[in-house]
Amino acid sequence: MNTIISARDVSKTINKLHDQKKKIVVVGGCFDILHIGHIYFLQRAKSLGDLVIVLLEDDKTIMGSKGVSRPIYIQKDRAKVLSELRSVDIVLLLGKMENDTSYDTLVKKIKPAIIAATFGDPYLHHKIRQAKLTGAQVIQIKKIKDSSTSNIATLLAKKNTL
Repeated sequence: MNTIISARDVSKTINKLHDQKKKIVVVGGCFDILHIGHIYFLQRAKSLGDLVIVLLEDDKTIMGSKGVSRPIYIQKDRAKVLSELRSVDIVLLLGKMENDTSYDTLVKKIKPAIIAATFGDPYLHHKIRQAKLTGAQVIQIKKIKDSSTSNIATLLAKKNTL
């Protein structure tokens, strides 16, 4: 499938998938500098269902949570990279999500069977709440040690100052 959609197109796309009785797995994040941890996470998420929908954070949200030097790649470019992976079926471009209710409303539209998260996810409590709202199951996936975009960005910044 490998499709990039906006939040306004989600209902039409999701209705088709539910009509086909697809088991949907939702993951979310920045996916700024794609690394082995992302690949492992997405492969494991894909093994949990029929298709994976990545809720891809917008640039302003990432800047607000990770600092003004992030994201390194704009949302459109991150979406294109993700959409080329076999383990990703749909990349849903998030706009600015104003509050938890905005995320909850979107997840309720998608009605996933599974919400995948990594162990240590700082937003796990939100994902648990969304799972309760939608009847989904939250499954945590073990992280690969030392795989983090923030760590990679820090290392690159250090190398550029040498």
